[in-house]
Amino acid sequence: MQDFKQNEKATMKTAKKYSIVRNISGITLSFTILSMLFFASCTKDFEDINTNPHGFTTASDGSLFNHIIQSLVPTGNELFYIQNEILYKQTQQAALTKEAWGNYTLGTEDIWKNYYTTLPAFRELELRFATYDTSPELRNMQAMLRISLALKTFKLTDLFGDIPFSEAGYGFQNLDLLRPRYDSQQAIYLQLLNDLAWADSNINLSAVTKEPFSSFAAFDKLFNGNMLKWQKLANSLRLRHAVRMSAGEPTQAAAIIRHILENNRPLIDGYDFITPKLESACLWPATAGFKHEALNWSFREHNNLRMGEVIWHQLSYHDSTNGSGINDPRAFIFFETNNANKWKAYPQPAETSTPPSGGIPYGTHRDQAGAFSIKGETNIYSPFNYFVVRDEDQMPIIFMTGAEVHFLKSEIYFRGIGMPEDKAQAEIEYFNGINSSVEWWMQRAAQSKLPSSGIAFSEVISIPAWLNAASVQGRWGFWNAAGEDEKLRFIYAQAWIDAFRQPDQAYALARRTQMTPRTNEPLQHFRLPYPPSELAYNAQNVTEAINRQGGDSPDNKIWWMP
Repeated sequence: MQDFKQNEKATMKTAKKYSIVRNISGITLSFTILSMLFFASCTKDFEDINTNPHGFTTASDGSLFNHIIQSLVPTGNELFYIQNEILYKQTQQAALTKEAWGNYTLGTEDIWKNYYTTLPAFRELELRFATYDTSPELRNMQAMLRISLALKTFKLTDLFGDIPFSEAGYGFQNLDLLRPRYDSQQAIYLQLLNDLAWADSNINLSAVTKEPFSSFAAFDKLFNGNMLKWQKLANSLRLRHAVRMSAGEPTQAAAIIRHILENNRPLIDGYDFITPKLESACLWPATAGFKHEALNWSFREHNNLRMGEVIWHQLSYHDSTNGSGINDPRAFIFFETNNANKWKAYPQPAETSTPPSGGIPYGTHRDQAGAFSIKGETNIYSPFNYFVVRDEDQMPIIFMTGAEVHFLKSEIYFRGIGMPEDKAQAEIEYFNGINSSVEWWMQRAAQSKLPSSGIAFSEVISIPAWLNAASVQGRWGFWNAAGEDEKLRFIYAQAWIDAFRQPDQAYALARRTQMTPRTNEPLQHFRLPYPPSELAYNAQNVTEAINRQGGDSPDNKIWWMP
């Protein structure tokens, strides 16, 4: 099977071609790419010279899909300027000890560009598939494409609100659509949920050996052509986003949830009562053939994130710096002690006199034997665990965990969203969520190694044996809640903790519920402003979208927010 690196030439060639005529919002025609193509053509043979440079004729279906899967990897600027500088602060999953950058548009530009330079590959594959003979194998391919598109599109619309969608990605087919109109987030949600329902209904688990599927699946670095996993992702995304829109579209949300649960549609599974499944939808760098080098860069160069009091008070009974109050093993996986080997949370909110946290806790010198404990004298607060931000091979890019599905189901039964209210079933799903989250993250720690030295997590970090899922349940079981409202807060808190490396999902949860752990300061940040390039390139359409949504500032709520 070819990996990302083996497919690089084909996908880069494809990317250059469809970048010439981009149906993207906010990115102008690239003189640089045109120049590259012009000079490169001097060395190509006659067959390549006579190929339409605006088409995809030299890219196989698989290489286009490979490009799509590659695009699921967040860029360094997204990690640095959006996740680290904005989302962790807004979710309060971590403390931003110093706001030193403010260049968030570098991140929004990258997120926007990533989506709209990939969209033509989706549209080209849709066009090709429409010409093929209908078969179960083809429907499987179409399902994979629709699920991938939903995964990317939900992410973008949940960050920005209304976006170009129904007319976007077709510029290489129709120049009139180079500046596409914006669709409402509501319309996008309903379309994507219909597409996911189609995928669930049309996936054929046995149609995996014949062409054209067998060749196409060789480029699937997400699930390696396993259609049951694709089906589970489709239904899990349906469940996530049906719950998310349950305030804005309650009738359709309830119908989707009821259909999935009453018909026992396949879902990503974390725990089956006492049996660990620990399933997830992730992109694993080593398996996919790439190194997630942007991950450590974003923390090393940013260097302003530390463990905050909000999450610390979820992971520990009290503030003893020796860690004697820790009740959750994930504390040792997500964070570590400061340079003096003490557990010290950054205050939230912080007084103006609070000293900053410096040091070099994310420096690559820590890869080497004997240097792991060197974090810099001024690193006075607990940093993120070095393995989480440094392991570029085994630390996955997470799209969904089985634990999240359990917490969604727990909320559904607790609140009676589309299903009859059932507090007992809600408690079962809640405990399944805790079990699967704790064990899944323990598994990640057990498999994590530093890329340069090969030092394993367990060689330098020891998690006390008494810390496990039971110790989490012992503190956060429903029997400890003062009432029904607090039980619901327990559900949201554990979902929020499980999403520690998915701050965009924690951000959505915080915006939707306003009940995730935080200080008394209410969340007032609800979306990202559109990137400047979009305002320059697609001015008329983006202006209409901004006016329709009541503005373009972070305090403008998006459609599904209550």
